[in-house]
Amino acid sequence: MINQNPVQEDIFVEKNKVNFTLLATKLLKNWYWFVISAAICLAISYLYLRYTVPIYKTTAKVLISSDKGQSSGEDAMAKALSSQFSTSSNVEGEAEIFKTRHLMEKVVRDLKSYITYYHKGQILSVDLYKDSPVKLTLLDSPERISPISLELAFSGNKLRLFNKTYDKVVDFYQPFVVPGLGRVQIERGSGEIDKNSSYLISVSTIKNTVSALMGKLEVSIPIKQVDMIYLNYTNPVAANSEDILNSLIKAYIDGNLLDKNKIADSTIAFIDNRLLYVGKELGSVEGSVQDFKQKNKLADLTAQSSLLISSSGEYLEQQAKVETQLNVLNSVENYLTTSGSNQRLVPSGILLDDPTFQTLVERYNTIVLEKEKRSIGQTEDNPYMQNLNNQIALAKNDMLTSLKGMRKSLLISKDQIQSRSNQLAGQVHKVPVVERGFLDLSRQQQIKQELYVFLLQKREETAISKTSNISNCKIIEPPTSYGPISPIRTNILGYGFVLGLFLPFAVIFIADRMNNKVNSKEQVTNHTQVSIIGEIGKSANILETIVVGQDSRTPISEQFRALRTNLTFFLKDNQKTILLTSSMSGEGKSFVSINLATVLAISGKKVVVMEMDLRKPNLSNKLMMKNDFGFTNYIVSTEVEPSAITKPSGTHENLFIINSGNIPPNPTEIILNDRTDLLMQELKERFDYIIIDAPPIGMVTDAQLLSKYADLTLYVVRQGYTFKDQLEIPQEIYITQRMKNIAILMNDVKHEGNYGYGYGYGYGLEVEQKGFLAKLFKK
Repeated sequence: MINQNPVQEDIFVEKNKVNFTLLATKLLKNWYWFVISAAICLAISYLYLRYTVPIYKTTAKVLISSDKGQSSGEDAMAKALSSQFSTSSNVEGEAEIFKTRHLMEKVVRDLKSYITYYHKGQILSVDLYKDSPVKLTLLDSPERISPISLELAFSGNKLRLFNKTYDKVVDFYQPFVVPGLGRVQIERGSGEIDKNSSYLISVSTIKNTVSALMGKLEVSIPIKQVDMIYLNYTNPVAANSEDILNSLIKAYIDGNLLDKNKIADSTIAFIDNRLLYVGKELGSVEGSVQDFKQKNKLADLTAQSSLLISSSGEYLEQQAKVETQLNVLNSVENYLTTSGSNQRLVPSGILLDDPTFQTLVERYNTIVLEKEKRSIGQTEDNPYMQNLNNQIALAKNDMLTSLKGMRKSLLISKDQIQSRSNQLAGQVHKVPVVERGFLDLSRQQQIKQELYVFLLQKREETAISKTSNISNCKIIEPPTSYGPISPIRTNILGYGFVLGLFLPFAVIFIADRMNNKVNSKEQVTNHTQVSIIGEIGKSANILETIVVGQDSRTPISEQFRALRTNLTFFLKDNQKTILLTSSMSGEGKSFVSINLATVLAISGKKVVVMEMDLRKPNLSNKLMMKNDFGFTNYIVSTEVEPSAITKPSGTHENLFIINSGNIPPNPTEIILNDRTDLLMQELKERFDYIIIDAPPIGMVTDAQLLSKYADLTLYVVRQGYTFKDQLEIPQEIYITQRMKNIAILMNDVKHEGNYGYGYGYGYGLEVEQKGFLAKLFKK
């Protein structure tokens, strides 16, 4: 069969595509690896679940209520009962407070979380928390402790504490010194003692413990429209998580109440100070009135005096109110002025009947409290602290400015009232001087008395407000543990099972994609247009050279018979020369040559095999024949006749061999000798088939030089040995027709089940099926 200059086609389009049919076949073929891998991964997953400490999630929900100002229609007592002195808050700011190290440090100190107890196991140590049979008590301050880990074991009735650098035997409640911890003692815990077990006591610094606990805390505001904060804490011990969140919320509530009570305490202290001062003034005025009455022997006022007092009562009342406001204003201004650079809380603005000033006081106190909170973890040089100082100074200046405006207004009112009062006094010029003096004293007494009563009332209101202060934090859902959230048993086992299936799939897929060897007939057809003349399976006995016999019915002998049949489709009448070549050595050219020649000889044909690999002859060795006389001797010596180098094979009477002879230094020139043409002409006359065992065409040109004598070129491709890229060689030969009538013969093909040419065709001969263990441990 001679090719007719085919049009070049892009046969490499499918080259890099995945053949899912072949891939599925390989996967099914290696099904046992999936079972083994899945079993191993499931076992690893089980061990991971067995020795991994489960993590629990504890959640708490708190509602932050915003403090609202009171309407102008409320009286002083209602304002006090509605927590007049509480500070305003917002949910974002309060969430940040929950994240502060200051709060978490209080939790660590309260729960002594810097000390952890473990039950020591062979592989895993279990956190005992409150179930520890022992308790380590620090008798010195925990501020300067160093991280240390001690192992505790029971030695009779005594306790042995040791690590790499420390070892000591003590009794319960016996004080002793541990380097890095100071004086400590071991006390009896709530758990049961197992004297055959060992325990671990781990002590960390407060700073490191706070950092560790902060890393497990999550504060979030999932719903912006609702002032609710979610607190999440993850930990292997659910009870510990609940205690930590409970202590954290308690510390927040205590801190919030402390801030509110600071303002109330400051106001009460200010009022108490003013009460002492006003009480002395009131006592002095009352003494003057008493002395005046005794001196002037006054028991009752005249009708004219009564009328005068009645007429001027309204002005006296107005003047008393103005005087009261001025006195309070002076006291507050003096309080602000004398405070200097000290940033202390200012008494509530309710002492002055001015809503604007009251708002300024509340803003000033809020900023001062914010600075006190931040000063715990920040220095005065911090930009944020400097900003707060500037805000405090501005707020203080605003209050002083407001007081100046209020004084100016009150003085104007006082002058107006005084003017009207003077006009009235002029009308009562006939009132006795004594009665007028009494009126002056009474007016002073009334002013002082009203101021004293006012201060007493405000003090009681403030005290009631302090007792009615509540935190703006309300626990909606107490700390509750869920889980375990990690590891999730079903997920880990599922991941293990999936991984067990994925690993062999990935290995097979990657190996298939990275394998650059020819592994299937489909790969040959995808890489070249050259026809496949047949497939030769793997020989059962790799040491056996000739696998075809007269009565042989083995699968591989049937494949050679099928190859013999297929030759009739590629060779025309009187075409008898077959050349075998390949890409490189080791692909089985000599094996195929001698067995193809044998199967032809068995059919009654006279066959000669020419060992034409002059560089590396191999056929003589396979047949265990001497290779000291052959083709090279014929070419070199004109006296040697073709019959002299044609030897019986010794395997069949119709099969003859022409050895290569001695290896020449110039194989190419030997082949090009004219005597080669004479030899080929004589062989064609004497034999029915001539089989030329040529060297690899991918390495030398010898095969191409010999191809002019060949009617059919069999290009041997060995499965699992020949490189895919080497299939470009027969494709190029096919396109350029440098060798006529080329066909591919696949060698060493591995079949599952029946052996035979094509799709498992084997004349009904069953091959022994390998069991699971045989497949598993093959090679």
